[in-house]
Amino acid sequence: MFYWFLKWIALGPWLRLVFRPRVSGAENVPDEGPAILASNHLSYADWLFMPLTLPRRVTFVAKAEYFTGTGLKGWLQKTFFAGSGQVPIDRSGGNAAEGAIISAKRLLAEGELFGIYPEGTRSHDGKLYRGKVGVARLALETKAPVIPVAVVGTDVVAPPGKTFGKFTRPVVRFGKPLDFSRYEGMENDRYILRSITDEIMYEIMRLSGQEYVDMYATRAKELSKKEPGSDKDEGPEKLAS
Repeated sequence: MFYWFLKWIALGPWLRLVFRPRVSGAENVPDEGPAILASNHLSYADWLFMPLTLPRRVTFVAKAEYFTGTGLKGWLQKTFFAGSGQVPIDRSGGNAAEGAIISAKRLLAEGELFGIYPEGTRSHDGKLYRGKVGVARLALETKAPVIPVAVVGTDVVAPPGKTFGKFTRPVVRFGKPLDFSRYEGMENDRYILRSITDEIMYEIMRLSGQEYVDMYATRAKELSKKEPGSDKDEGPEKLAS
């Protein structure tokens, strides 16, 4: 109930009134049944604006630390993240990536929309980076369609490392569903997983217009921090598999 309260009463109407986000391709998202929404990741505001443009609930996985705090602050943080469509990563598989897959499979089995950022972290410079293959594994193991998503302008509204930026109208573009049933039973083939992931990232690049860099975003961030004068600290991130 808290999710819908935020979306339709407490937070959503204000975001729509102030920022007037634009959306295209929303008809590509099914009215019911499971689907994987694979999006670029420019800002912490992405998970606010993308679900705002859909009538259905979108669930993401988030760091367990968001749900384990103590005291009043911990309770408020847990309540907000749980109520706004986040679930803690199930670490029963031994690591964060496996935990994200487990949590996502459970949500998709229940017919939900699952949101994932294949890059695994926010882009620090607005470019689109190499996707991690967890999204491909998830698609093959659940047989859920993958819908590429591009969120544009959120890095202007809320730039990395800052709470607020400049005003702009964010744009959310949903691509046509991608069907990978031709690869059924090949979820353990790393070459197939890479091929599927690259296809998804290509569609995201086409929708977003971002420059693509064939390097993982985490590596690119490490390199940028070594540059003279670099002083970037983006704080905690959501995890993607």
